[in-house]
Amino acid sequence: MTEQTLQDQQQHEGVNEYERTPVPPRAWLGFKSFIGMYAGEHCAGTELMIGPLFVAAGVSAFDVVVGLLVGNFLAVLSWMFLTAPIATRARLTLYYQLEKICGRKLVTTYNLANGVMFCFLAGSMITVSATAVGVWFKFPMPALTDVYPNSAGWVLAVLGVGLLIAVVAAFGYKAVAKFANIASPWMVLVFLVFGIVGFRDIVAASGKEIHSASDLWSFAATELWKGGAPLPGQVKFTFLHVMFFSWFTNAAMHVGMSDLTVFRYAKKSWYAIASGAGMYVGHFMAWLAASLLYAHQLRVTPGNTDVLPGPMAFKACGLAGLICVIIAGWTTANPTIYRAGLAFQAVVPKWPRFTVTLITGLIATIAGMFPVIAMKLLGFVALYGLLLIPMGAVIFVDFWLMPRIGLKDRFAERTGISFNWAAGAAWIATLAICLFLNFNKEALAGYVNPDMFQIYFLLLPAWFIAGLLYIASSILLQKAAGLAAGAAKVLAAVALMGTVAPAVFYFTGEMTDKSLHAWLMGATVLWFVTAAFAMGAKAPAEPEQETPL
Repeated sequence: MTEQTLQDQQQHEGVNEYERTPVPPRAWLGFKSFIGMYAGEHCAGTELMIGPLFVAAGVSAFDVVVGLLVGNFLAVLSWMFLTAPIATRARLTLYYQLEKICGRKLVTTYNLANGVMFCFLAGSMITVSATAVGVWFKFPMPALTDVYPNSAGWVLAVLGVGLLIAVVAAFGYKAVAKFANIASPWMVLVFLVFGIVGFRDIVAASGKEIHSASDLWSFAATELWKGGAPLPGQVKFTFLHVMFFSWFTNAAMHVGMSDLTVFRYAKKSWYAIASGAGMYVGHFMAWLAASLLYAHQLRVTPGNTDVLPGPMAFKACGLAGLICVIIAGWTTANPTIYRAGLAFQAVVPKWPRFTVTLITGLIATIAGMFPVIAMKLLGFVALYGLLLIPMGAVIFVDFWLMPRIGLKDRFAERTGISFNWAAGAAWIATLAICLFLNFNKEALAGYVNPDMFQIYFLLLPAWFIAGLLYIASSILLQKAAGLAAGAAKVLAAVALMGTVAPAVFYFTGEMTDKSLHAWLMGATVLWFVTAAFAMGAKAPAEPEQETPL
């Protein structure tokens, strides 16, 4: 929604979207624009799932509160010092920047992967909205451990909500984006009310009184976020889990560089500090508030471990809570489907945008029928970040380091290639290494702590691995001709030595004439194969005039 909001502002001024040109100074935006955008975008449907899943992961009060404070701070720093400086210098979209570095075909592959992940993310938001429908129609809804749909009512609810969102995304994206901007302040306050109501209900149920800050902290540690074992099927979360998760929840946007498209409009790079409005409103207050609803549910009915935003919101705030759930899921899924459609359209550019967006919405709807995506949202968000982080490292290295180490930046643009194998190899190899470590972490238990290879902890090393691999593969690609010429010179020198040395051995009687002939022939072949490369294969200049007879 952030990107589209920016585009809407530009279009309102009668200016193009600068998809393939730098944003000119007349189109730059002030600091306040970015505060509103980030605060609105990051208080949405995902928060209603992520907050409760922290409680399901057995997180303690210190781990969740301090972990979120630190992790969100690191996220803001990532926007400020990694994304925004490049954005305000190049002022290009992510995709055009990647095209200059990677080539059109590799960017198309990246778009395909990005679009698929967008579909799954939108599907989880359709799941959120469908839980509100379940409150009205009272059909069985998925449990925390469910993988597949558990009732016909659930399938029909997701299908109805998903089709509506898909059609609206195809027809009226801008209208929904504007409505989302109107609804954002109200949604932020409703999330705050969720937290207030949940906290008050837990205090009342416990019979305890709070008179000081120490009482409040003690209550949080013993009644709200108690720690201990996670619920079945969930990963145990510690301080490091919470910190890394909150840091890299939006990894695709900051270290993955997607928000180059956003901050290319910023007058100054420090405007990226506005991302803190989204992090501490959405990824701190809203997550904690949503987690309190689930903590109260577990206290009242310990056997009810279902993470269903609709029923929880309805119990806390009645019909207004249900409306918030529907709008939060809808306004998040709508731009996500739209973005996925744009990504897929790069793969099939001749298809109408309406058709591509509608098909994308259908894919997201089918994904939303499977509750495992929403119930495992913490892991999915980490996987999404892992998929896109390597390309962010490629952009960072290409922009800041390549000229300084004697390599060509924007290699695809300079050479006219459509697929930069150096960038492609860095991307694929990074994913292969990290996924191998994650899937085989138990096999490595005899050597290291397997927990360090959980996907939440692999995103930071993935960024560095991708950067180093891009440098190494670029050296091989860009220096291939020079390396070949150097090797040819060495082999040519060996050929010359191989021409003389056998004669010496033959003269001293240590080599037969047949061996001499064989060595000389081998040296001759080696010389003529390598000498052309070693000498640069330059043709001799033509004589100025014919030699007289």
